[in-house]
Amino acid sequence: MEIVLVPGLWLTASSWDTVANHLTHFGHRPRALTLPGVGIAASGSAHLGIADWIADVTRVIDQGDEPVVLVGHSGGGNVIWGAADARPERVARVILVDTFAPTDGAGIWEFAVVDGVVPFPGWASFDEVEVADLDADARRRADDEMLSVPARIPTDPISLHDDRRHGIPVTVVTCTLSADDLRATLAGSPPWAAEMNAIDDLEIVELPGGHWPQFAQPHALASAIDAAIG
Repeated sequence: MEIVLVPGLWLTASSWDTVANHLTHFGHRPRALTLPGVGIAASGSAHLGIADWIADVTRVIDQGDEPVVLVGHSGGGNVIWGAADARPERVARVILVDTFAPTDGAGIWEFAVVDGVVPFPGWASFDEVEVADLDADARRRADDEMLSVPARIPTDPISLHDDRRHGIPVTVVTCTLSADDLRATLAGSPPWAAEMNAIDDLEIVELPGGHWPQFAQPHALASAIDAAIG
């Protein structure tokens, strides 16, 4: 399968390198993206919103003739869900890595804006469960991957239009929450889970660890992606 790998906030295509290598070994055709405006000062990125990131993924989908698998980590989940909404007939599966499908009008999260962009806020700003499997050396290596994102991206509301997206098979690779806990949470039908509960074919796969499995356990993440496709 052609697999489009979309990073979360602050990350570029290179954050997927090891995962992509494993996926290639499994026989897939991975394509990792760096989204517009990442690492660019406000003078060149302030105009960009979540719709621009979604459009970038949609252009990649349109370049091929076959359906693709969309993989999104963290905030990249919002991006690929928007692309799935834009091209539901061209997406074979959506794989959400430690994230959820957003409801219409939802943003990713709110982070501090500095000099007109959103810099990586540092590991101390995240819960211990999210970073526990990244030792000091791994965090230093990951720091090299973390670049600013355009100011609007984290809070820009997503706009969803085509209910056919609910018919796309979806796999959630949950890392910081157990599969049982996630199922129980969704069963409670909180407002933020409305989109998740509208999905016809939802699979939940547990990959215990922190929020950045592409750094901490890339082979296991690639195997989970391969298994979801298979």
